[in-house]
Amino acid sequence: MSKRAAKNNSNIGVGQPALQIVFPFFTEEETRHTAGETEVNEPPASTPSSSIRHKPERKRKWYSLIDKVYALPNLWEAWIRVKTNRGAPGIDKMTIARFNEDAYARIEQLASDLKQRTYRPQPVRRKLIPKSGGGQRPLGIPTVRDRIVQQALLQILEPIFEAKFSDRSHGFRKERGCSTALSVVDRAVKHGYTWVVDADIRAFFDTVDHEKLLKAVGEEVADGSVLNLITHILKAGLVEPSVGEVEPTELGTPQGGPLSPLLANIYLHAFDTQIAATRPGQCGLVRYADDFVLFAKSEEAAREALSFAREILEGELSLTMHPEKTRVVSVAEGFEFLGFHYFRDPRTNALVKEVRRKSVLRFREVIRSRTPRLKTQRRVKAKHVTLPRLRSNQRLGDIIASVNRQLRGWHGYFHAVWSRYPASPFCNFDGYVRGRIRSSITGRIGHGWWDVRLSNRVLAELGLVSLDTLQSKRYAGSSATPARKGKPGGEPYAGNPHVRFG
Repeated sequence: MSKRAAKNNSNIGVGQPALQIVFPFFTEEETRHTAGETEVNEPPASTPSSSIRHKPERKRKWYSLIDKVYALPNLWEAWIRVKTNRGAPGIDKMTIARFNEDAYARIEQLASDLKQRTYRPQPVRRKLIPKSGGGQRPLGIPTVRDRIVQQALLQILEPIFEAKFSDRSHGFRKERGCSTALSVVDRAVKHGYTWVVDADIRAFFDTVDHEKLLKAVGEEVADGSVLNLITHILKAGLVEPSVGEVEPTELGTPQGGPLSPLLANIYLHAFDTQIAATRPGQCGLVRYADDFVLFAKSEEAAREALSFAREILEGELSLTMHPEKTRVVSVAEGFEFLGFHYFRDPRTNALVKEVRRKSVLRFREVIRSRTPRLKTQRRVKAKHVTLPRLRSNQRLGDIIASVNRQLRGWHGYFHAVWSRYPASPFCNFDGYVRGRIRSSITGRIGHGWWDVRLSNRVLAELGLVSLDTLQSKRYAGSSATPARKGKPGGEPYAGNPHVRFG
């Protein structure tokens, strides 16, 4: 054989893509048995030679990045994104609209401050927002100027760290989101992983260790100016609206800034990699920001995985796992993840994936806020409730339009249920919405003549969306609910070869 022919033959398969749905912690035997399911008739990728495989790689670091951060095109793009996201003003009370009045001059000044190393972020304004399950979640709202700097940093740092992040991490990443995380969980519970570590990290964003976080950033970035800038952002302080005094931030990365999600993923990257490297074939990890679940095929393996996870999180990363919200449970008993409740129906033994109770309560709360009854509203008579009158009622039209926006977005996320009632999985939700619309029209609650006058057909003629109808259209292939990448509402990435479980 000629040298040229030998060379050509040696390259067969090199660089040829193999479309796979990978379960990395499957054993070798399991992988052989599932080869027909995980490969789609594509040639396998070639295996590198042992000399290449064992060759040590030189660790590359990024040294000169600050000039990319304060470059005017980068800052201007950051400003456009901040303006698009809108958001409340920080402690300086500067709004997006006011900043926009002289945006170019302000951006130029910001670039100069960053270049001269004179930029200092202001303390963030703390705001408490209600959590769906009760209680309050603290947010830190930076000023518009500081949000631009954080966004500019994000645009430079994200591609660097995205290249090293684990496939087990799905939160706040491009081409990933709730839908990809849930699609992996769906496959896990269907492939024999019957035990789950349902875990919770207590006050994660408030307890991140700054020194360990900066060390993790420093593994890829050696630019001291960038590291100092991140340090200033982390230690900018908090201001309570009712107090007015600056509270120092020695720990944590406050939620609310553009940079915070990336820093969270950087901090938890060690957890992702150690779980994957130390327990291959025994347990699988799916993580969305600080929310994660571990899967195993036996209770013993699940408890060992929990012990190992606790060792990493509490020992190495100085975090705390919530003692009451962390447990080992079988899939049959049920667990919750990203708004869904997985369990096995005791009557049919079928796997069920339904909207969790907290999400149901949140749904009702939002619908209730969009279907108000006027305080001065009189109880209308049945003879006045006619379709022509209702169609000409501007207030009712606005209410239905607002409710429809909520229903379409909500269904875009929760359509992927495995219901015990496949013919009408959202019947109760539709019933609640219709009851609230009838109450808004008549000023009455409960059941009565209005149920007949304002039948489901009449409400449909007024334009009210039905969740069950949306579900039927989706399965019929005649409708699809669009969603932004990485946001609730995206289609499951069931065939994406980059979605991994393990």
